Amino acid sequence: MPELLTPATVYVLAAVLLPFVPRGVLRQLVPVLVPLAGIAIFWPLQPGTYGTFNVMGMHIGLMRIDDLSRIFGLIFSVAAFLSAIYAWHVRDTIQQVAGLLYAGSAIGAVFAADLVALFVFWEGTAIASVFLIWARRTEGAFATGMRYLIIQVGSGVILMAGVVLLYFDTGSVAFSRMQLDSLAAWAIFIAFGIKCAFPLLHNWMHDAYPAATVSGTVILSVFTTKLAVYALLRGFAGTELLIYIGATMALFPVFFALAENDLRRVLTYSLNSQLGFMVVGAGIGTPLAINGSIAHAVCSVLYQALLFMGIGAVLHRTGTARATALGGLYRTMPLTMIFCLVGGASIAAFPFLSGFVSKSLILSASGYEKHLYVWLALLLASAGAFLHTGLRLPWLAFFGSDSGKRPKEAPVHMHLAMGLTALLCIGIGVFPAVLYGLLPNDVAYEPYTVSHILSQLQLLAFVALAFALSVKLGFFPQAARGLLLDTDWIYRRPLSAILGGMRYLVSGSWRFAARVTTGRVDRFIAGVYRAHGPQGPLARTWPTGSMVLWIAVLLGMTLVLTYI
Repeated sequence: MPELLTPATVYVLAAVLLPFVPRGVLRQLVPVLVPLAGIAIFWPLQPGTYGTFNVMGMHIGLMRIDDLSRIFGLIFSVAAFLSAIYAWHVRDTIQQVAGLLYAGSAIGAVFAADLVALFVFWEGTAIASVFLIWARRTEGAFATGMRYLIIQVGSGVILMAGVVLLYFDTGSVAFSRMQLDSLAAWAIFIAFGIKCAFPLLHNWMHDAYPAATVSGTVILSVFTTKLAVYALLRGFAGTELLIYIGATMALFPVFFALAENDLRRVLTYSLNSQLGFMVVGAGIGTPLAINGSIAHAVCSVLYQALLFMGIGAVLHRTGTARATALGGLYRTMPLTMIFCLVGGASIAAFPFLSGFVSKSLILSASGYEKHLYVWLALLLASAGAFLHTGLRLPWLAFFGSDSGKRPKEAPVHMHLAMGLTALLCIGIGVFPAVLYGLLPNDVAYEPYTVSHILSQLQLLAFVALAFALSVKLGFFPQAARGLLLDTDWIYRRPLSAILGGMRYLVSGSWRFAARVTTGRVDRFIAGVYRAHGPQGPLARTWPTGSMVLWIAVLLGMTLVLTYI
């Protein structure tokens, strides 16, 4: 295999050549076929590092094949394939090129064997993905994209600082297991945390994802945060701090998702909560927990993409994703409704669906390691996921109060993408051994025990009953118009006001200092001119001849002093 032939290079070459491909079926086929070509490159390879070379004494590897990178590369490729089918209607070259570069950068980062290559692809995902937001071509999308880009590039800068410090400390840039015992490790950890949407570092996601185009949001939901999960698994598995960060991540978005009106923001909060499960698994760090975190990342890519596809189809047909403007869509969009229900049941971990076979691994791992409170937090988060995404979201969009809208069903290509994704969610749930066989750790685990099934069905039945009664009795909170404030209010309002005040103070001080300085300089120049100008007293009392005489005297004194 040529040294530089990697999945990432295939995506990049396709993105570069795509604008020159004639518009029509052939151009639409390119984003569909590229992921298949990428899989064909890495899947047959034996474990090892390919595409290696040295730069300034640093050992760089473009493609490290092992069980961890292989499964993330596979699910990213599958997601890119499904997203391309879903976006078949898109004729915008910018979106098509950005989607290829974004997917290629994420897959390149997964296979990166060192931190320098990781950094290059890390920044590639940031720069490429922002065009999926700007492609909406609104003033709000531009502002959102700028905020998103600043945070994502900032994550890369922090990562690069950590890499430099690590190289000075160890003389190596290898991407391997690290301990939080140095400034370098902490910088890399924080960079990963920003992209993974840790608590208080998460606002970029809820700001950016709903602002992207219909197909752009689907692609955004797949790569960035799951790449961060992969990086945490590779670099910080077994770090206890991650357990508590993950438990917090799993819980706090539930309350926002229950109150949010924009359904794409609901799904973004839901995605943030699911990331918490993966982070907990990475923090526990046992073979079972790591398997669970990887399996849940795979399943989450599929059912979150399915849900974003469903709500995206609603947005595509109705022009809105706000719950207060929807309702009653089951009449004319029944297939889209069914696919959304499959996605909602998957995220709720219904037996025989994908979420059940992945969440069970993480919950069991936390129980085995006696993290009782973490186990309870994950259980509550799982119930919350069923409530806000499995029940509330389809109720508001497809049932509930009839909005009077009667849009067409989603286009055929969207149904095809949703149908394939739904089949994968069901297939993984029915045949979990296929997924378990791809996981890196050889751990025997049976998700379909009587106790697992009964306990999960009891939890789901209780949540469904509580939801039905609250809706029937009018207790369940209705979606309200307006903007739901998250902790981003801190930098949107007070911090913005403080920075604005500081800018006013600094600019005012600068103007005052410039005015004072300019005035004094002007007065000094005027005084010099008055004294030495043509009409000045010194000009009148010092004729030219006298000036020449005194200059000659001073020059003679200088020569004498020099040679004495």
